[in-house]
Amino acid sequence: MRALICDDYAGIDALRVGDLPEPTQGPGQVLVEVASVAVNYADTLMVSGRYQTRPETPFAPGYELSGAVLAGADGLEPGDRVCGFTWHGGMAERAAVPVTQTALLHDRIDFDTGAVLPSTYGTSYHALVDRAGLQAGETLLVLGAAGGVGLAAVQIGKTLGATVLAAVSTDEKQRLVESSGADHVIRYDRVGLRDGIAEATNDAGVDVVFDPVGGDMTESALRSTRWNGRLLVIGFASGPIPAIPLNLPLLKGTSIVGVFWGRFTSEEPERARVNLDHILELTEKGTLRPTISGRYGLDEGTKALRLVADRQSLGRVVINP
Repeated sequence: MRALICDDYAGIDALRVGDLPEPTQGPGQVLVEVASVAVNYADTLMVSGRYQTRPETPFAPGYELSGAVLAGADGLEPGDRVCGFTWHGGMAERAAVPVTQTALLHDRIDFDTGAVLPSTYGTSYHALVDRAGLQAGETLLVLGAAGGVGLAAVQIGKTLGATVLAAVSTDEKQRLVESSGADHVIRYDRVGLRDGIAEATNDAGVDVVFDPVGGDMTESALRSTRWNGRLLVIGFASGPIPAIPLNLPLLKGTSIVGVFWGRFTSEEPERARVNLDHILELTEKGTLRPTISGRYGLDEGTKALRLVADRQSLGRVVINP
């Protein structure tokens, strides 16, 4: 079958389109004809050998996908429209996906939308609900707000009744987060992050920081949290992993909370499935509205990954095998 192939962990530019063996259906798996696969920042790390897991090469990257069931299991039948999560193998014509990480797509949700829900919205929902316990009336700061998980966090934060501050760096990104419900936009290309937070909150600071960016922004955001604030560590899209002076959380009673959605689905699969079902319901109602800015074929797969790696994409990018 055709796939975008990583042969040797040499990075995005070394990927090639070629043939991989057909996936086999293991116990507790369904075979899916892939209609759409989301491009995630973690994919760009995985093909460079810089992610937590290193699949045996050659392999196809891509872990967040949608499509039609070819061989079912545990109540899923051939022809069912599904979305799901698998650690790798999605950027191919067919993939094997664990049943526990697969859900039926509602009729009103198209395949491209379905492909960006399991991990991206799953991560943001798990972070804000399970890990931060974000409450109505609290203030949420979203860093990297125009990216995939950032935009999902903006929308989920509004659904939970929070006041949402979105940090972005361009006019186009500002328009996108405003259309997704952000209450205040901080243009960190124009003002310092802490100054922007102070202005937006009348010097009160924020209750929760959603941080998929890392780098210097993490400490600045942490310094702007209120008493009992929570800093959610989602990832490090800017590259550097920050070193935090531990007197900062001590002085403010702040919690630094790790968010690893992939392991969460393995450790607590039933709870992860409940979260995904709720995300699907909110999407069908139109409460959550994923933005998909680019659609590519396998032959353009490296271009799609490069957009995400360089943080040039708005919302989500998908590949249609």
